[in-house]
Amino acid sequence: MTEELEQILSQLTQPDNAVIQQATAQLKQAFKDPAIIPALCTVMSGSQNPQIRQSAAVMLRLRVKKHWRKISPSDRESLKTVVLQAFMQESEHTVQHSLSQLCAVMVKHETPDRWPALLQLLNQSTKSTNPHDRQVGLLLLNKVIESNPEPFKPHYCELLQLFSTVLQDLNNPTALYYCILTITAITGYTGTDEIKLMQSIIPNLTVALKHLIKADQDQASEAMEVFIELMEIEVSIIMPHVAYIVNFCLEVGSNTELSDSLRVKALSCITFLIKLKSKTVLKLKLLNPILLAIFPILTAAPPPGEQDPEDEDDDSGNGTDNENPKHCAAQMIDTMALHMPPEQLFKHIIPLTQGCLTSENPYQKKGGLMCLAVLAEGCADHIRTKMLSSVLQTVCQSLSDSNQVVRNAALFALGQFSEHLQPEVSKYCAELMPLLLGYLSSLNETKVGHVTKAFYALENFMENLGADIEPYLPTLMNTMLSALNNTSNLKIKELAVSAIGAIANAAKELLVPYFPPIIESLKGFLTTTTEEMRSLQTQSLDTLSVLARTIGKDVFSPLAAECIQLGLNLTDAIDDPDLRRCTYSLYSAVSTVNPECLTPHLTAITTVMLLALKSNEGITAHLEEDKTFVLLDEDDDDDHDNNGEEKATEDFLGDEPEPETDINDVAGFSVENSYIDEKEDACDALGEIAFSTGAAFQPFLESSFQQVYEMRDFPHEDVRRAALGAMGQFCRAQHKVWKENTTDANHQALLKLLDVVLPCFLETVRTDRERQVVMGVLETMNNMIKSCKEEVFKNPSRLKEICNVIRDVLAKKTACQDGGHDEVDDEDQQAEYDAMLQEFAGEGIPLLASSVPADKFAPFLNDLLPPIMSKAKSSCTVADRSFSVGTIGEILQALVSAPGGRGLAGRLSNRLLPVLVAGVKDRDAEVRNNSVFGLGSLAEAAGPVIVTDYPMMLSVFSNLLTKESDLRVIDNLCAALCRMIMSNVDAVPLEQVVPALVTRLPLKEDLEENKTVYNCLAMLYKHNPVLIVKLMKPIVAASSDVIDNKDVDKETQNTLLVLMREFAQNHAADFQAAARSLPAEKQAKLSAAISTS
Repeated sequence: MTEELEQILSQLTQPDNAVIQQATAQLKQAFKDPAIIPALCTVMSGSQNPQIRQSAAVMLRLRVKKHWRKISPSDRESLKTVVLQAFMQESEHTVQHSLSQLCAVMVKHETPDRWPALLQLLNQSTKSTNPHDRQVGLLLLNKVIESNPEPFKPHYCELLQLFSTVLQDLNNPTALYYCILTITAITGYTGTDEIKLMQSIIPNLTVALKHLIKADQDQASEAMEVFIELMEIEVSIIMPHVAYIVNFCLEVGSNTELSDSLRVKALSCITFLIKLKSKTVLKLKLLNPILLAIFPILTAAPPPGEQDPEDEDDDSGNGTDNENPKHCAAQMIDTMALHMPPEQLFKHIIPLTQGCLTSENPYQKKGGLMCLAVLAEGCADHIRTKMLSSVLQTVCQSLSDSNQVVRNAALFALGQFSEHLQPEVSKYCAELMPLLLGYLSSLNETKVGHVTKAFYALENFMENLGADIEPYLPTLMNTMLSALNNTSNLKIKELAVSAIGAIANAAKELLVPYFPPIIESLKGFLTTTTEEMRSLQTQSLDTLSVLARTIGKDVFSPLAAECIQLGLNLTDAIDDPDLRRCTYSLYSAVSTVNPECLTPHLTAITTVMLLALKSNEGITAHLEEDKTFVLLDEDDDDDHDNNGEEKATEDFLGDEPEPETDINDVAGFSVENSYIDEKEDACDALGEIAFSTGAAFQPFLESSFQQVYEMRDFPHEDVRRAALGAMGQFCRAQHKVWKENTTDANHQALLKLLDVVLPCFLETVRTDRERQVVMGVLETMNNMIKSCKEEVFKNPSRLKEICNVIRDVLAKKTACQDGGHDEVDDEDQQAEYDAMLQEFAGEGIPLLASSVPADKFAPFLNDLLPPIMSKAKSSCTVADRSFSVGTIGEILQALVSAPGGRGLAGRLSNRLLPVLVAGVKDRDAEVRNNSVFGLGSLAEAAGPVIVTDYPMMLSVFSNLLTKESDLRVIDNLCAALCRMIMSNVDAVPLEQVVPALVTRLPLKEDLEENKTVYNCLAMLYKHNPVLIVKLMKPIVAASSDVIDNKDVDKETQNTLLVLMREFAQNHAADFQAAARSLPAEKQAKLSAAISTS
C-alpha cells in the first residue's frame, strides 16, 4: 500500500485538476483501509520527496486529532516511535515543522508522562552541543508546549533554567526564536516559583531579541509578543524591568532602518504598557523620555516624492491610517490622554507640541496638530476649561495654511475637537462655520481625499449645533442636495448623504422643508443592487435612521412601513455585513417612532440578527503549517459512522476547510471589522426593538436573550458592551410588559431575567479589563434601576452586592482600574476617563436612594459617602469637585420622596452642610451650581432639622447673588431659595427674599427649575397673597416667557396658568396693568393661554 499511497500523494501535488480529482477519489478509498496509518508512517519517514513526507505528516496529524480512539493500540505505539525517529533524521525544516505539530497533537491524547521517549528526546536535543540539534529540539519543544501548556507544568522550573542558558546562545537565532515563543506560551500558567525565575531571565531575553532583530526581523517581531503576553497575564514578572523594556522598545521603534512591522510591534508594546500601568510609567519618570523618542516619529517627513497614506490625493477618499510607526506614535499619545492625569501629561507634551506648531516645516506642524487632535478625547475637560480658545485659534490659522498636508491635519483636529469638546466648541460657530463652508465650496472634486476630511470636520461640528444651525441651513442643504443630484462621483454623494444625517441631528424639525427631496434621493439609492453603490447604500440607511429619530413622528410615520420593507428587500438581495448592520439600526430607529410597523416583520428581523450573532463568518484562524486561513466551523469531536469518517477524510484532502480547528494549532484569530460591527449593532438593535415594541416582542425575547447572553464574553470589547447593554434593555422591556399586564407569569419572567443579568453585570464591573465596557454596564444598570426600581432589589442580597461594587469602583479596586495595586504620588490626580468611570458609579447612588426604603439604605449610604465627599477637596480637579457636590445634591433630592428619606437626610445634614457651603464659594461655576442645588435639596429633604442653619444658608446665598454672573448658577439659586421657602416658610424672611428672587426671573438656562419656582409662587400666593400681589408685575412679565415654551413641561405650565387665572379673577385691575406693560405679542399670548381652559 505504501507505494500506491506515495503515488497518490505525488499526484495531489500536480498542477492538473483532473489528476488531483482522480487522486482524491483514490485517497478516499485508501482511508477506509485500517493499514492507512502504518502506510502513512512509512511514507513520512521513507519517501525521497520532502513535499510528500510533509503531506503524510499533515494527513497523520489530522487523522490523529479526529480519530485517535479509532487507531489500534499497536498502531499508536508504533506511531509514537516512528514520528520521533522521522523527526531526528529529517533534514528539511518544513517537514520538521509538520512532524513537531503531529507530536503536539499526540501529546494532547497521550500526556507527556505516558510518552517518556518524547521527554528523553527533548532533553537530549535541547541540551545537545550541536547547534542544529538544539534548534530542532527547541522547535519540537515549542510546538508540544504551545499545544499543551498545562501538562508540562511540573517541568516549568527545569525548562526556565534551560531557557536561561539558551537565551545566552546569541549565535543561534533560530534557537532564540523558538525559546522566546515557548516562554510566551507558558506565561499564562506560571506560579509563584516560576515568576522569580522568569523575572531573572528578562534582561537576557531582551539581549536575545536585539540579536534576533539582526538575524530575522519578522521572527523578532513575532517574538516581541512575549512582552504583550507578560503585561497582560503576569505583569509582576516585568515590573522590575519596566524602564529597561521601555528603552529597548523605544530604541527599536525609533530605528528607521528596521521594518515598519517590527517598529510598530515595539511601539505597540509601550502603548499597551501605558494602558495597563500608566501610574508605573509616571512613577518611573518614563513619560518624558517616551515623548522625546516618539515626537520625531510623529513629525517625520515621508521619503522624497511620497506622501503619508492619509495625505494621498486618492479618488476613493479612503486615505486610511495604515499600521505604520507614525500612526502608532499618535495612538500612543491617544492612550496617554485616556490613561494619564492631564495635568501631568500636558506639563511634558505641550512644550513639544508648541515647538512643532511654530516650525516652518509642514510635517512638524502636522505632527503638532495630530497631537492636539488625539489629546481631545482623553483630556476633553482639561482642554475645554483651560486652553480651548488658543487651540482653536491654532487650528483656524492652520486651515488656511499654504500646505495641503497642514490643512488636512487641521481638518482632522477640528473634527476631533467638535466630537469631544462639546458644548464649548459650538460657541465658536460664527468663526468656524464660514471657514468650513468656504473650504467646502472651493475644494476640487477630484481630490476626494481632501473633500473627505473637510466633510469629516464639518459633520462633527454641525452635529452638535442644535438650533444654531438655522442660519446656515439654506446654504448647507443647497450644497448637499446639489451634490446628490448633480455629481457623478459616488464618494461625494456618500459624503453628502452622511452630512445630511449630521445636519438632521442638529436641525431636527427645521429640516422638514427639505425632507421630500432628501427622501426621494435616498429611495433611489436604496433600490439598486449594483456593487459600486454598496457604500452609498449603507450611508443612506444610516442617514434614514437619523431622520427617523429627528424629523418628528408625524413627518416620518407615513414612511415607516416602507423603510422596513426597503431594508428587508436589500438584505434579501445582498449579502453584506455592513449593509445588514445598517438595516438593524434603521429598524431600531423606526421602532422608536412607529413600533406597530415592526410587529408583522419581527420574525424576519430577529432571525437575521440572531444569525449574525451566531455566525462565525469573518472569523479566521491562522493555521501554523501553511499560514493559510481556514474558516472556523463547529463539528463533533468524533464521527460515529462511516459517512462521518469519509467526510473527515475529504476534509483533510482539501476538498473543503478542515471542520475542527483546534485552538492550540492556531497562531491567532483575526476577525473582519465589518462582522464585529454587525454583531455590535445587532445587539444594540435587539435591545432597543424589544423595549420599543413591548408585548409584541415577547415571543422573541427568550431566544434573543439566550443568543445575546452568549456574547457577554466575546473577545472584542464593543460586542461585549453592546451585548450587556441589550441584556439590560431586555429587563426593562420585560418590566414594561409586566406593568402593562400585571400577571404573575410576567412578574416571574422579570425576576428570573434580573437574577441572571445583575450578577453578570456585577461580575463584569469587577473583572472586565476594558473601561468602556465597565462604563457601559454601570450606565445600563443605572437605567435598569431607574426603570425597574424596587423589583431590582427583590433578591435580598442584591442591594448589598450593588453597593459593594459601587464602593469598589469609587475605591479604584476593579480590574479596569488596575485593581488599586499601584501607588501614585498624588491621589487627587487621575485620567479623565478614570474619573468618568467613577461618575457612572456615583450616579447609581441617588437611584438606589429613591428605590429602597431609607432605613434599609442608610448603612450602605454611610459607607458610600466618604469616597464621594473626599472628591470635594479644593486640591481635586474641577470634574471631581463638581461630581462630588452634584452627587450629594442628587442623593438628597432622591431622599425627598423615598420612604423615611427625610429622617435620613436630617441625620446626614451635619456631615453634608459644610461640604456644600464650601462648594458655593468654589472658583468654578459648575461646582457652585451643583452646591447651590445641593443646599436647596438639603433644605427640602431634611425639613425642620435644618431650620437653625437657615440664617447661615441665606447669608451665603445673599453674598453669592450680589456677585454671581453665571446664569445657570443664578437659576439654581432661585430654585434653592424656593425649596427653602416650601420646606419651612416661616423660617425665611419673605419680605426680603421673595422680591430678590422675583427680580431674577425668568430663568435663563436651567428651565427644568421653573417647576420648583412656580410651585413655590403658587404656594406663596395662598400663604401670603399680599406679598405676591405686590410683585405681580415682574411675576406676570416672567410668566409670559414661560407660557408655550416647549422646553418647559406641561405640568409647570398648568401651575403657572392656574396662578395667572387667579390673578385675573381676584385682582383684575393689577393683572390688567401688569399685562399692559408687556409687548403686544406677549399680551396676546398670555390672554389666549388664560382664556383656553
